[in-house]
Amino acid sequence: MARAIFEYTKTVLKNVSFDTDLFCKELEKSIKRLLPFEIEELRIWLLQFTVNKPELYVCMSVINNK
Repeated sequence: MARAIFEYTKTVLKNVSFDTDLFCKELEKSIKRLLPFEIEELRIWLLQFTVNKPELYVCMSVINNK
């Protein structure tokens, strides 16, 4: 079940990546739901996902504080 939440989180973040504010909000919500090791996986995924999306770098502070 936990893995499904992680995959769902990635899908949601991909779908809202057009809006920085919405992306940050969804990222904050996902951090509350995920397990600590999944947050680490999400951090790695975000680094790869945002390589070509510099507008989303501001949201990285949300996950770096966890």
